[in-house]
Amino acid sequence: MTAHLTEAEVETLARAAHEGQTDKAGRPYAEHLRAVAEGVRLRGGDAEQIAAAWLHDSVEDDALTERWLREAALSRRTKDIVLAVTKRAGESPEAYAERVLATPGALLVKEADLAHNADPARLAVLDGPTRRRLTEKYARMRALLGLAGTDQAHDQVHGQAPD
Repeated sequence: MTAHLTEAEVETLARAAHEGQTDKAGRPYAEHLRAVAEGVRLRGGDAEQIAAAWLHDSVEDDALTERWLREAALSRRTKDIVLAVTKRAGESPEAYAERVLATPGALLVKEADLAHNADPARLAVLDGPTRRRLTEKYARMRALLGLAGTDQAHDQVHGQAPD
């Protein structure tokens, strides 16, 4: 049996793969990866889900290849989660949501990703039309995934009391 990469090794790989990349607000992309991994941890995610959180955009953003992922010293479940949350060209939001829902462990990773993407502090620095478009996009995906409107883990991170 091959030993799997540790969380620290996965984090290092993910940070290196996204080196120089920024998010829509111009922030280092590794900040988003860290926030999603921490969001998974706060939601009770396990080590495989946390590893997937670090890698959740790596294939989609061409930071790492599917071949690399297939051959990586990661659990089958971690690989399946990363592939489940990887958007495919021309794919409908409904098909994407179905795949996430059908893959054990993927919903928690996607929930943490959406929570960070929809963080009002992150969205506030964007222009109005982009902010509105993304807010609607994230809300629609949350609805397709059957996620509640309030994100208690996000509220904990930002010191807000849940409803």
